[in-house]
Amino acid sequence: MSNTFVERRKHNAHSLEIPDEDSADATARLMGRDNFSLDTPVPSFKPEKDGHGEDAAGAGAGAKGFFELPEQDRKNFMLLVLLYFLQGIPMGLATGSVPFLLKSHLSYAQIGIYSLASYPYSLKLLWSPIVDAVWSKKVGRRKSWILPIQMMSGLGMLWLGGHAESMMVKAGADNGAGVWGFTGWWFALVFMCATQDIAVDGWALTLLSPSNLSYASTAQTVGLTGGQFLSYTVFLALSSSDFANKYFRSTPLSTGLLNLNSYLTFWGWVYLIVTLGLALFKREERSKDKDSLLSVYKTMGGILQLPNIQIFIVIHLIAKIGFQANDAVTNLKLLDKGFSQEDLALTVLIDFPFEMLLGYYAGTWSEKYKPMNVWTTAFTGRLLAAVFSMLVVMFFPTATGTTNSYLLVVIIQHVFSTFMNTVMFVSISAFHAKISDPAIGGTYMTLLATMSNLGGTFPRFFILRFVDAFTSATCHPPLTPPLDLKDSSLLITAPFSCVAEVDKHRCSAGGGLCSMERDGYYIVNVLCVVFGVITFWGFIKPAALRLQGLPLRKWRLEG
Repeated sequence: MSNTFVERRKHNAHSLEIPDEDSADATARLMGRDNFSLDTPVPSFKPEKDGHGEDAAGAGAGAKGFFELPEQDRKNFMLLVLLYFLQGIPMGLATGSVPFLLKSHLSYAQIGIYSLASYPYSLKLLWSPIVDAVWSKKVGRRKSWILPIQMMSGLGMLWLGGHAESMMVKAGADNGAGVWGFTGWWFALVFMCATQDIAVDGWALTLLSPSNLSYASTAQTVGLTGGQFLSYTVFLALSSSDFANKYFRSTPLSTGLLNLNSYLTFWGWVYLIVTLGLALFKREERSKDKDSLLSVYKTMGGILQLPNIQIFIVIHLIAKIGFQANDAVTNLKLLDKGFSQEDLALTVLIDFPFEMLLGYYAGTWSEKYKPMNVWTTAFTGRLLAAVFSMLVVMFFPTATGTTNSYLLVVIIQHVFSTFMNTVMFVSISAFHAKISDPAIGGTYMTLLATMSNLGGTFPRFFILRFVDAFTSATCHPPLTPPLDLKDSSLLITAPFSCVAEVDKHRCSAGGGLCSMERDGYYIVNVLCVVFGVITFWGFIKPAALRLQGLPLRKWRLEG
């Protein structure tokens, strides 16, 4: 699922073996030490060395099996999985299913407006210090944010559960004027998910014992992926009438097994129930004294002044432009061509087990090999996937419709594209974990994750608008009035542009034929790939490999 994975930060993956001290208290003690960093020797922690005998940024360490963990760690791991899973439910809808549902109402440019709803995940660095610095000692440092945010998320989903589908219809009216209000509601929901993510990630540092902190990223991956899979893949399949009629019904109906309203309502209640259970039955360990808000922002400013970080930020901001057209438009363009939602649902269902299995191997490779070596290899594969996807769209069998052989090609294309995406995500997250200073890990990791997210978010709005801008399509009047035209006032009598979705519907309703002279998708995709090739070989790859070879002290703040 190319859009299904919103780019996420990972926690510190180094295994710090502390004999006879496997508890949250040990975590708090270690994180409170002035000299606690990856450059400080710890028993049983043996990172690789660079050519000068210093710890290298590409170094890694092992981890215990899940059933070897202490019972308390296993319970806390499952709690983290649940919290990340809940976070994935609205995120899977916001970034996966809803754009597909909007396609029948909005043009690509208007869907680009809706894509602004995902921006809070890419901007959470701006308020993450507030989440770290402002909290109630009585409630707990992390529960002070998780409890109210999850409650508001649940109430917001209940409200949307009564209005979402009607709002989508209104969003397409008046040439897309209603899309801003619809986007605003999802923006608020994603904002709350992003805030919850900051708090849950911080809580993971004390829920799990020091030697098992690598399981925080595992909980994040399992929980978030599961939630997104349910809200994107499963929801998209079960909401399709064609899919439901083919696999679940003997008597065809015009609706799927569920709809967006009922799905949102159900999960809104689940949110509220889980939040109540968390408030009553889970006690948070007492945290250290509060950091001042100013000091957290100063720390962030100090990190931004590191020369290596500045180069790394530039890499993050331009790296994903090369495959943005593929990520944002390819599946929507397949639907435009005539690929059914039923077949798309089947494609992503088949893709999910491959993604989970291959994602495991991607994590293994990132530990066995230097993570940026894996990342640069996957970068090349992702550019190839963008070209492959464009060819799949180009040779859609319009005359015969979707055949079994073409469906197989689409599945292969989808698996290949998402696999390259997963490898890049896992490897860059592993590198983030290796270079972040645990003494300021929360702020450091949030900064890196924000820049990574922003690199995949900010181009999407422009990419979708450029697709419409470069597209040329004309509605041609019918030679003779169609016999089934009920309202003669709808009859098309003169040619007009039918690039926008509302104009396509008007053309079809009036008996006209919308003929596309130039498809902007191909132009934009080629421009993206060319940009990706030039920047990758000219700057991204050599800079990334050079940064990987630096000693860890180069990533630390003085003092």
